[in-house]
Amino acid sequence: MKHALTLIPGDGIGPEVTKPTLEIIKAAGVTIEWETHLAGADALKKHKTTIPKELIGSFNKNKIALKGPVTTPVGEGFASVNVELRQSFDLYANLRPIRNLPGVKARYQNVDLIVVRENTEGLYSGIEHEVVPGVMESLKIITEKASTRIARFAFEFARTHGRKKIAAIHKANIMKLTDGLFLDCARNMATNYTDIAFSDLIVDNACLQLVLDPLKLDVLLLENLYGDIVSDLAAGLVGGLGVVAGANLGDSHALFETVHGSAPDIKGKGIANPTAMISAAIMMLNHISEPAAAKQISVALERVLQRGDCLTPDLGGSATTKKFAEAIIKEMER
Repeated sequence: MKHALTLIPGDGIGPEVTKPTLEIIKAAGVTIEWETHLAGADALKKHKTTIPKELIGSFNKNKIALKGPVTTPVGEGFASVNVELRQSFDLYANLRPIRNLPGVKARYQNVDLIVVRENTEGLYSGIEHEVVPGVMESLKIITEKASTRIARFAFEFARTHGRKKIAAIHKANIMKLTDGLFLDCARNMATNYTDIAFSDLIVDNACLQLVLDPLKLDVLLLENLYGDIVSDLAAGLVGGLGVVAGANLGDSHALFETVHGSAPDIKGKGIANPTAMISAAIMMLNHISEPAAAKQISVALERVLQRGDCLTPDLGGSATTKKFAEAIIKEMER
């Protein structure tokens, strides 16, 4: 089967981890016609906008996109490209699997978590303004529609993938209206899925429990900002952001991405770890009904990591990005 998909290489190390990932996908026998588009700072320089109309048109046509890291300026500059893409295409569900990869040093072993994050509203949306000089206000908007939708997604995912437990993460003891609504929607949805155990945790306690024993938890359901924070914390349990990928899913569109930054400090050095980008591609391949290729790449990646003789510097080795990718392709050919 031939696929037409949208590619956003990103900036910083984005293009450096994207290129070998595409070569690995090709080596797995999947034929993809990529439509490549800039986003973020590079797009702003060339097109005077961070999300060009050509990218919007391509994603609307193809429905599926693979994306590398895009820099978001801190405290100034343009708005987050990630947030804008999620809101523009109603990619309301952020799905991030958190599990150990063989050979990757981590705080814990046998971790197997699923973080489900509402992706379109809450404090993370960045709705803020200046009240008077020296006083800023940020609005946290939580709706029944979005909260119910993400709860349904989490329970459906859990049932489809044989997951047994969902914990809703909140701060409803303090934010009784906003977080209270999110929690109520999760509780109401749970009554339709009696085969899945449901509980809830206050977000600070959830972080404590993750650090104490992440094996006690299964699927975590969170609103936007908590999901952003907790998913990164969870990634730290299994080796860091360099080995974790995520999907942004809507009813019609899907965007698969790395969750690490653009790492400008190592840009151009050829030592970036492409594992997260490869993992994003694996998720994408499963989504487009190419499970055999996804499995082939996943097995080869794990074998290279476990063997440990061709790892990038962040994993304790000295291999270049290119050598690491070549080792995976060689493993696939065996």
